[in-house]
Order: sequence, then C-alpha cells, then structure tokens
Amino acid sequence: MANEKTKKSIAALAHVATYGLPFLFLRPSWKAYVVIVGTHFIIDRWRLARFVVGFKNTLLGFESSPRKFATPTGYPTETPAWLAVWLLIIADNIMHVTINGLALKYL
Repeated sequence: MANEKTKKSIAALAHVATYGLPFLFLRPSWKAYVVIVGTHFIIDRWRLARFVVGFKNTLLGFESSPRKFATPTGYPTETPAWLAVWLLIIADNIMHVTINGLALKYL
C-alpha cells in the first residue's frame, strides 16, 4: 500500500479504509470521520506533504526557486536521501495528526 497509494486511487482507498477503521472506536461524528478519511486520501494519494515542504522551504528562504523542490520528497537534491524521506514522513504525519485532532475536537 505504501508504495502504490501515490500511484493508484484504488490502493489509496484501501489504505484509507484500513486507516479509518480504528477511528470508529472513538465514535466521531460523521462529519469528523469524513474529514479524517477524506483528507487522508487527498494527502496520501497526491503526496501533498512534498508540496507543503517545498512551499515552506521557499517561503522561509531556504531556496529561492520552487523548481529545486520538484523532487519526490520536496527537499533539494543535495539533502541526503534518508533524511529527506524521514523529514517527508514527519511532515506528512504532522498534517494528518493536526487535521485529525481538529476534526475530532470541532466536528
């Protein structure tokens, strides 16, 4: 799933269905549940974390050209591959946890 969810929507849907099941034990409102699984699909299917990372790095002046961040991780090619992958995973999870927490609290 991890490799295919960014390539095929069916794999992303399977991932989201698996991910969303434990949230049912929290008994969220239907709105919160839709936000949690819907945004999870969007973030993972199109790997939005890499665009957030690239935008952040450009905005903070770490790089003047967003083209340099057009890599699979959103980090410059000079960033060691292992570090870029882990930083992307961290950014992705921060996005998910933030959205999930807000959805559970306010919806």
